[in-house]
Amino acid sequence: MKNNNLLYIGLMLLGLVACGDNSTEEAAPKEEVTPSPLPVEIINASKGDPAFTTEHFSGSQNCAQCHDDLKDNTGKSVSIIQDWQATLMANATRDPLWKAKVRSELNRTPALATVINDKCSKCHAPMAHFEASKNGQAIEIFDTGFLDPSNVYHDAAMEGVSCTLCHQIEDSEILGTPEGMSGNYPINNPSDRKLYGPYENVFTRPMEMNVNYTPTFSAHVKESELCATCHNLKTPFTDEAGNILSSTPETEFPEQMSYSEWDASAYSDVKSCQQCHMLRANGVKISTMPEWLEPRDKFAQHSFVGGNRFMLDILSNNKEELGVIASDFSKTMAATENILASAAGIEQIDGVESPSDLSFGVQINSKTGHKLPSSYPSRRVFLHVVVKNSLGEIVFESGKVNSDGSIEGVDSDIDQTSFEPHYDEITSSDQVQVYEAIMQDYQSNVTYTLLRASSYIKDNRILPIGFDKTKVSDDIKVIGEAMADNNFSAGSDDVFYKIPGLTAGTYTVTAELMYQSLAFGFAEDLFKDTAKEITDFKRMYTASKAKVTKIADTTFIVAR
Repeated sequence: MKNNNLLYIGLMLLGLVACGDNSTEEAAPKEEVTPSPLPVEIINASKGDPAFTTEHFSGSQNCAQCHDDLKDNTGKSVSIIQDWQATLMANATRDPLWKAKVRSELNRTPALATVINDKCSKCHAPMAHFEASKNGQAIEIFDTGFLDPSNVYHDAAMEGVSCTLCHQIEDSEILGTPEGMSGNYPINNPSDRKLYGPYENVFTRPMEMNVNYTPTFSAHVKESELCATCHNLKTPFTDEAGNILSSTPETEFPEQMSYSEWDASAYSDVKSCQQCHMLRANGVKISTMPEWLEPRDKFAQHSFVGGNRFMLDILSNNKEELGVIASDFSKTMAATENILASAAGIEQIDGVESPSDLSFGVQINSKTGHKLPSSYPSRRVFLHVVVKNSLGEIVFESGKVNSDGSIEGVDSDIDQTSFEPHYDEITSSDQVQVYEAIMQDYQSNVTYTLLRASSYIKDNRILPIGFDKTKVSDDIKVIGEAMADNNFSAGSDDVFYKIPGLTAGTYTVTAELMYQSLAFGFAEDLFKDTAKEITDFKRMYTASKAKVTKIADTTFIVAR
């Protein structure tokens, strides 16, 4: 071991191994060095080369030289690269729903192709978008654009949201402000070549020599404002002829506002996005070389866990077709199920007394730091309630899910021009409590076309603790009947059931809180368009067995 350590010291001095930590040695003056990517076997050109380099960015395989194959103090893998490869961030440009939706938007508003390509690639193909924009070149996704293997920015595009994108976002005063949102991430000057991280006292020379970046400590990489650059997104809206009606960024449609929702919650004072969505591990050496690095605790795993198990299932089942590099999504899927299970709880509460009806109530309690569901408005959470008599026969059911992803009784799943209202009290099986955001156009018609969406006609998504629905900004306000529902408040919602026509006796109630990342009505509207990207996604959607995921459930006995 002594000889090995001497070898490592020699290699460090030559700049041939990864940066260590806890070093007090001053780094030598930085030299301009052209990085030499590792040789990588590319199975399919559509996957892109993960060892690419551009003026500003470097592919994940270059980082993998030393930041792959990491383990925690139990021997469990916490590999940065392997964890990241099985995330939606890594597969942001492979996402078949994204491709299908972008194609649909282009079909429906072809005159705004430039706007659509720009807006939709800023956060899904950020490195390609940034480089092309800086070089004054065309921003295009399909045809000869970023997804074309012959496009000069293809390799950068296929990395999705990768290492050197997030770690080059500067600690700028625009972070957490509208100027720094909607994909307006401030990337440092290429002559600086700084990669910002959470660790102090790192030895910079190896990274400078191998990949021509200087690791630099900055606490902002642990703050929610960094995530806001893409997870607060506003989009322009048009009339049916494609004329833009939004006059300023402030008047644009709030497509997703996860950061603002978090900022209006009690969590903004105690927990950042990273603390919930990046699992922690102890005893981790942040680089595989040299061996004598001191392990770190509370290491942020790059699994970026969210709630979209459906899309992870799609990626896992269609790896070759989609050009997916990750071989195993099981760890990310399990973590996704766990985070959904921790997002909310459900419990029995007393119902409204009725001499002739079976009466009971359920309370939903939020445990997440933003609205549930948050992010893109294709998502919905709903209540599935089943009542059985003493013989085990179903006598009432609200919220039954069909194999195609539709929910029985939900208006939008039958007619995409309508939507299910918010309920305080449910009395029939065709009434279903659905927590969702429904878009409307400038004429107050329900729409699923993003460029037509001027506002929401319904937003009763479950609120986080500390969220005052009477004081928040218009971008994140409650809309519809939920605003007047006194039982719908910060952190919880009470829903009451009064079921008529049942004989006296005892009944077993099972109430489940369910989640869908793609609502049936949203999918049906998308499938009205014809294009390869859309028919490909429809085939994958139909085959998926993961269209719905349970968040929480409870079972109790009630009597009439």
